[in-house]
Amino acid sequence: MHLNMTKEVAALRKMTVQQLKARYAEVFGDETRTGNKAWLIKRIAWRLQANAEGGLSERARKRALELANDSDVRTTAPKQRSPDLNAVSVSTIVTDAIKADPRLPIPGTVLVRQYKNRTLQVRVLQRGFEFEGEVFKTLSAVARAITGQHCNGYHFFRLGKDTNQ
Repeated sequence: MHLNMTKEVAALRKMTVQQLKARYAEVFGDETRTGNKAWLIKRIAWRLQANAEGGLSERARKRALELANDSDVRTTAPKQRSPDLNAVSVSTIVTDAIKADPRLPIPGTVLVRQYKNRTLQVRVLQRGFEFEGEVFKTLSAVARAITGQHCNGYHFFRLGKDTNQ
C-alpha cells in the first residue's frame, strides 16, 4: 500500500458515517443505504486502491465472468418502494407487535409501580402507552423517560410471560 493510500484510509477513519456515505457516492457514483462505518471504510479504500493500482488482472476478470455465467443471478431488479409505504408498513408491524405480545394486559389497563418514592401509573393504549399525559410507542420508552437511561420496559414494570405475576 502506498503512503498516500495509508493517509487516505486514516482520513476515512476520522469521517462520520454521513461523510463516508458522501465519499462513497463520489467514488462509486452511486448512493449506499448502509450506515455501517467499518464496511464503508473498507469498500471506499478498496475502490480507491483499485483505481490507483488498476483493479483486477485480465486473467481474474475472465475467471470472474466464467463463475458468473455458471451462477444463478437475479434477472429482474428489486421493486422500488416509496418512502410513504415503508413508514406505513413499519408502523403497522410495530402496532401489531404491541397487540400480539402476551406479556401486555389489554388496552385500558393501568400499570402501577413504585419507583424512588413515587407511584407511577401508565395506561396501556391500543397503540402505545400513556404516562403523565404523553403517549409513548413502547414500554421501554416510558421506562427511559422515568429513569433517564435505557432499560427494558417489561422488566421495569415487572411484566413477565404471564401477566398474573
